[in-house]
Parts: sequence; structure tokens; C-alpha cells
Amino acid sequence: MAVIDELRLLLARASGLARRGVASLRTRGWRHTLERARLQFAPRARPASRPLLQADDRPFEPFAVPRADAPVASIVIPVHGQWPRTLACLRAIAAHPPACPVEVVVVDDASPDDTASLLARIEGLVTVLREANGGFIAACNDGAAKARGDYLVFLNNDTVPQPGWLDALLDTFRTHPDTGLAGAQLLYPDGRLQEAGGLVFRDGSAWNYGRFESPDDPRFAYLRATDYVSAAAAAIPRALFAQVGGFDARYAPAYYEDTDLAFAVRAAGRVVRYQPASRVLHDEGSTAGSDPGSGVKAWQARNREVFAAHRARALAALPEPGIRPSPATLHRHQRQVLVIDGSSPRPDHDSASLRLVNLMRLLQAEGAHVVFLPADLAHAGRHTTALQALGIEAWYAPFARSLPRWLRAHGPRFDVVMVSRHYVLRELLPLLRRTAPRARIVFDSVDLHFLRERRTAELAGDGVLARAAEATRTRELEMVRGSDATVVVSPEEAALLAREAPGAWVEVLSNVHEVAGPGRPFELREDVVFVGGFRHPPNVDAVRWFCAEAWPRIRARLPQARFHCIGAEPPDDIARLDGRDGIRVHGHVPDLVPYMDGCRVAVAPLRAGAGVKGKINLSMAHGQPVVATPLAAEGMHLRDGHDVLLADRAEAFADAVVRLYRDRALWQALSSNGLDSVGRHFSADAARPALRRLFFGDAAG
Repeated sequence: MAVIDELRLLLARASGLARRGVASLRTRGWRHTLERARLQFAPRARPASRPLLQADDRPFEPFAVPRADAPVASIVIPVHGQWPRTLACLRAIAAHPPACPVEVVVVDDASPDDTASLLARIEGLVTVLREANGGFIAACNDGAAKARGDYLVFLNNDTVPQPGWLDALLDTFRTHPDTGLAGAQLLYPDGRLQEAGGLVFRDGSAWNYGRFESPDDPRFAYLRATDYVSAAAAAIPRALFAQVGGFDARYAPAYYEDTDLAFAVRAAGRVVRYQPASRVLHDEGSTAGSDPGSGVKAWQARNREVFAAHRARALAALPEPGIRPSPATLHRHQRQVLVIDGSSPRPDHDSASLRLVNLMRLLQAEGAHVVFLPADLAHAGRHTTALQALGIEAWYAPFARSLPRWLRAHGPRFDVVMVSRHYVLRELLPLLRRTAPRARIVFDSVDLHFLRERRTAELAGDGVLARAAEATRTRELEMVRGSDATVVVSPEEAALLAREAPGAWVEVLSNVHEVAGPGRPFELREDVVFVGGFRHPPNVDAVRWFCAEAWPRIRARLPQARFHCIGAEPPDDIARLDGRDGIRVHGHVPDLVPYMDGCRVAVAPLRAGAGVKGKINLSMAHGQPVVATPLAAEGMHLRDGHDVLLADRAEAFADAVVRLYRDRALWQALSSNGLDSVGRHFSADAARPALRRLFFGDAAG
């Protein structure tokens, strides 16, 4: 069956690529089609290798560590002898200081060597000298009492924190404000994973999740809640640490104090999170040893019993020891949702990607655990990393060797599987029915492809494209009927499917945007802007038509205005327009905010396409009024003259742009009404009811 599944997928993918290749040749031309084919068949990208900063063991010379007058974080390092390790840890901090203001507090717990005298020679260090050795808990609590930062960051002296570790750790509190305790990814000096958060079982025993595995394995590479994090590298708000009473002295001198702290943080209503973007090398056992029958390590067994008695009520809800830890078991109390698209979303490149990421974020906000699987299995660099930073379990090769193998291994855990685009679902639907038998299959159309292709064919007067559009219609409707539910982006497309596929469960889940606000006022804005990637043929046609037919008319009346054309991969004829008649062709722009807040008018001159236009939503969310064709505004709840200006002929389109550019009162009215429209129709609140029905509710009817 495994070989058959692989062959079926290969054949389905080859036939789909051939069909789409023909359409691409007629709409994009041979150069862009060849480039798309090259990308399709390129070797799968793998996570970029991340070199590790190792311990600096050079002989001691005086140096300085960062010290701020008003530190955001206090790095508290307890030490008892082991001077070479303390030195290497401090050198790593000094060589790659955090971006945020910090102080470094070293607590010398009555070291038997010359640690105290050597610490005095390091500039900027805050040193706490204990007269008698009290152990890890006493030293950390004394350091916390001396610290001035908003956050306490506990760090073992047998660690080598990697560049950027602290800023990533503290960023957890910014991106997830309910975080009470955040722990780093701990690595062995040879690069293997030591701990990706800790798991606790009903009897009080604990396990380092991911031990000896690859730190790049998707199971261990995403931000998530966890039972506990090691105090070898962990951050907590100083006020919360005081509120819960610090490290509990009942566990003195050491062991289980960090596990108990995590339980105290949860009891206070906060979340404990593992942050894989914060990486710290930890020479485990160098300070306490590794023999559980002797030395400080002997306290581990004793304190497990103390912990089990103290936290008995909370432990009763945890699994029995022996359960195999996996994402399926870690998220056993959540709705588990698998999202599949052809490739990883790039939300700074296209509106479909932005919509998908925002839908996944909304699913998380509703309590679901989201897993993303790209059909190409490629690691998409920073775009994959961004998903992991959101807490999305993002998979890729070589850890996902093939779609059939991965689905056989993981499919049974999912409650819902959403697949974007009909040609991706067509490859996978039979496989999903077998491997994810209890999952609801949701087909996300993104937009109705056959409708877009039909309009492109009509605009071009191309009979071959018209026949291809009808073939797409047949395949797309087959997926509507074969799935359990279908998602479209506009009421118009929902009405079309009601006629074409009566009885199908269809929901509208449109673009999801955050309302950014009005941006700069009318007087401080200038120029005209278009945003849209040129891998999408309707955008190519729109810019060609606008630059040839509408812009010369606008430029004649607004000679100082410029037209900013923004979008990845512009074809050669559009790229050559850069610098002519006030036209600027920028290509891909990572940060659109300066153009959304600074340009006076946005244009959406689309003459073909389907779905809801993210470019219009994006502009209106920034208070930037839009001139659009009626087709571009389709399904967007917009009224001509109220929140948008509509025109389809070149002369009328140019008149609308000039009028809006000059009329402050009209501009202000459209700006205000556009912001209101995005909030009512394209916000998270607008999407939530349909999302709850699809992913959390019972089947329609």
C-alpha cells in the first residue's frame, strides 16, 4: 500500500502540473512558466545550519559585561567553584550582548576557589557574595533579591548562551502576554538536543522532551506550552517570582525547584512556555554531577517525593509514566487541526498567504493546536521559522520524508484537516480518508479557480483557456462534493456554489485583517500605489492596462504624482517601466507600511480574477482610500462613493483617481468608512462564527 500511495501521488501531481503548465504558458509566457517549473522541481530546502558558539577557554584577562542603569532583565548566575565554566559563560554574554538593557548578577555561593577575586576584575558585573554555601535555591533567591530588572533570567554557569538567546526568550512575553515563565532550548555541546521543555507524569517523575534528538526536528522547533522548563536558562517577571514566593526552600539545596516553580506559575493563572528560538549550550551534570546516588544529585530522588506530595492535586490530571511523548499526546486536550497547502505561506508576498496565516492564528486563539504541512515538504526559511514562532507545528523534509508516510504516521490524531487549493486536495483526498479517518475534511478554495480562469479566457478571447477553465470547474466541483465542507471567500462565490453544487456545506471565511488605523493625514500623503504579486496573471494584466491606459491621463493632471508598483517577480515589460513618467517598479517590498500610511490613493485596476482582493483590504485597514474596478470590489461589501470609488473604463478610472487625490473631504470620508468596513467584514470577529462551525462544531444539517 505504501508504494501504491507514493505512485498515485506522483501520477496525480504530474498530471496536475501538466495541466497548469499549459495554462501558465498562455497567461504568463514561457519564461515565467519555466521559472515556476524550476522552483517546483528544485531540491527541497532544508533548515539552514546554525553554527554553535562554544566555550571560550582562553586564559583569563579582564573584560566587561553589559550593565544598564535601568535594566529590562537581570541575568542571575549562581556559582560554586567551577571558575573556567563561569568565565566561559560570562565571556559569551560579553561577546554577544543582548539588544535589551540588562545587568548580570553573579551569586558566588561560597566558592572554594579564587572565583570571588576573579569576578572582581570583570567590569560591570553585579556580585553577591555568600558567606556559606547554601545551594542553588538559596543562591538564586539571593540574586533575585539583588536584581533590578523587570525580568529575572536564571542561567547556570555551565552554559554557553548563543547569540540572540535572551532577546528571543524575552520576546515570548511580548508575543504571548499570558506567559509567566519561559525556558530556552537546551543543547549539548555537540549540538544534540538536551531538552525542549520538560514533561511531568502523575507520579511526579519528569522527562526532558526531545533528549538526544535533532533540535531542527519539527516536533521540538515550535513555541508551545509545556509542563516545566529548566532553570538552567529560564525567564520570569520579577514581580511574579516574588508573588509565588521564589524558588521553594522545601527543595533545598536543589532539584525540583524549577518544576515546582512552573506549577506555581500555572496556579497563578499564567502559562509556562518553551522557546526554541532561544538556544543555550548546557554541559549537563558538570556542577551537580550525574550520579543520582551521591552528592547534590542524590537530592533528586528525595525531592521527587516532596514534589509529588506538595502538588498531588495538579499531578492527578497528568498522564501515567510510560506514555510515549509526542505532539499527539502533548496536545491531547486540544482540538488538533492539520492545514495543508502547496507550499509554506509567505504573508509578506501575497494576500492568500496572509489570509492563511491569520486563519491559523485565529484557530490558535480559539484553543486549537495547528499543524502545517506544505505539499512540497520544503523548509521555507524565515517563513517556516515565523510559523514556528507563532506556535504552529510546521513540518518539512527530511523529517517528513513523503506525504503518504507522514500522513500514515500522524493522520489519526487530527480532528480537522483543511487543504487549500483544489489541485492539492485532489492529490490527497483518498489518502486523507484512509489515514485521518476521524477528521473532517475542509476544502479551502482560496478563490474559485475556475471562475478566475473563465474570466481570464473571456478577457483574452482565448478558446483554449476557456476549455481549460471548464476542465478546472469539473475538478473543483468534484472536490467540493468530495470534501465534508468547503470554504470560499465571498458571499458571491458561496451563491455560485449553491447553484453548482447544491447540498454542499459551504462557509464564507474571507480575508482576516487587523485594523491598523488611519495612518498619516491627507496633507502628509502623496502618490498612488498598487500592491500585488506578479505570479498572479490578473495582476499582470491590471498593471499593464493601468500604466498604458489610465496612468497617462492621471499624470497629465497630476504631474507631481508618482505611481508605486509593488509586487514580486514583475515581468520584463513591467520592470522596464521603472523611471518612466513617474512610475516606480519596486518589486517585492518586505515592509508595506510606509506605502500604506504614506501614499494618498491605492488602485486595484483588475479586469480578471475571482475571490476577495487582499490589496483592497490592506489599504483600507490603513485608512488608505481605494479606486477599484467593479470586479476587484466583488464580494467585499463595498459601496461606490461610500467606502470605495468604482470605475471600469480607463477614462472614468483616471477621473476617479484624480478626484480622490484632490478632494480632501471625499478622501476623509472614504478613509473612515473603509476602516469601518474592514472591522465589520474582514476582522477576526467577523471570521470567528464560521470558523467555529467548521473546526469546532457539528456537521451542518
